[in-house]
Amino acid sequence: MKKIPKNILKNGNSPIFDLNERSKEIFTLIVEDYVTNGEPVGSRKLSTKLQKNLSAASIRNVMSDLQDAGLLTSPHSSAGRVPTDFGMKFFVEGLLQISNLSKDECKNIKKKFRREEKSVDQIYDDAIHLLSGLSDCAGLVVTPKLDGGMKHIEFLPVSSEQALVVMVMENGLVENRLVKIPKGLPSSVFRQITNYLNSKLGGRSLLQSKKIIQKEIFEDKKHLDKESKALIEQGIACWADASKKNKLILTGTSKLLEDVKALEQLENIRILIEKLENKENLMHIIDNTQEADGIQIFIGSENSLFGMTGCSTIISPFRNKDKEIIGAIGVVGPTRINYAKIIPVVDYTAKLLGREIGIK
Repeated sequence: MKKIPKNILKNGNSPIFDLNERSKEIFTLIVEDYVTNGEPVGSRKLSTKLQKNLSAASIRNVMSDLQDAGLLTSPHSSAGRVPTDFGMKFFVEGLLQISNLSKDECKNIKKKFRREEKSVDQIYDDAIHLLSGLSDCAGLVVTPKLDGGMKHIEFLPVSSEQALVVMVMENGLVENRLVKIPKGLPSSVFRQITNYLNSKLGGRSLLQSKKIIQKEIFEDKKHLDKESKALIEQGIACWADASKKNKLILTGTSKLLEDVKALEQLENIRILIEKLENKENLMHIIDNTQEADGIQIFIGSENSLFGMTGCSTIISPFRNKDKEIIGAIGVVGPTRINYAKIIPVVDYTAKLLGREIGIK
């Protein structure tokens, strides 16, 4: 066992206390019991777990001091205590002991990345479902921007008024967009436009492609009808839009309901799920993550998105072959999630994801 390395944690304003060994032991036992059972922990229960014999009065005095320091709170009139968000942050950044994943755990996670026929989107989907399943939390991944050259683009009609634009980048990343089309457009037009764009886009940057196509549209007006020009412009617009921003994929939000014990909590979690599924609400967290060296941990009220719901996020960036941060992956769960178990899983999965995406 080892204390969590500081280089994989967020460099924030950590609470720092010079706790004596007795206080550390009692505080650690309270946190560990709360993570396991989700109930306030009392002095009588602690006395059975302590390595040294202490009177209930002595234990209560220590708990009172920890509460005065802002590390514990008493949710009811009973003597039981639970860690505050501040206390959980202190525990995670200062006292948490984690172990490396076992060989079997690493092997099982790697299996999710070994099917060579999988698309990049399938890899992302498998990765977040893996994390969601192992952690009993919601899983999320922020995919890289679709910058770089285009390998292939295709228009596929899906209804009389819509077509799917499928964009495959040279690095293997895939993006799908729906666009409006005129009614009654023959399928031959989609084949022609697909062939035309692929002859012009292959291996070129967005700027190079736009210049070439704009010039050809201007010079070959008589060869391109109105509908064809409109589709060509929509294809370029889809590429330009996908090159500007990351995409957020979220799964397993129903798992956030499993720890709810009161109607007030239920309503708060419902609002959180709504915010998460709007997805834009998480992007400021992602922005911080993509500027960091390693795992970011946001606990409860430390972030306005989770403050009212008692939820936390563990998220790690992943890198391409040039060691550049291109995306992030992680989980959202209750404040009392098993940090010791989940942190190394998120860290390892992020490293594997970066390697796999770099190969595609």
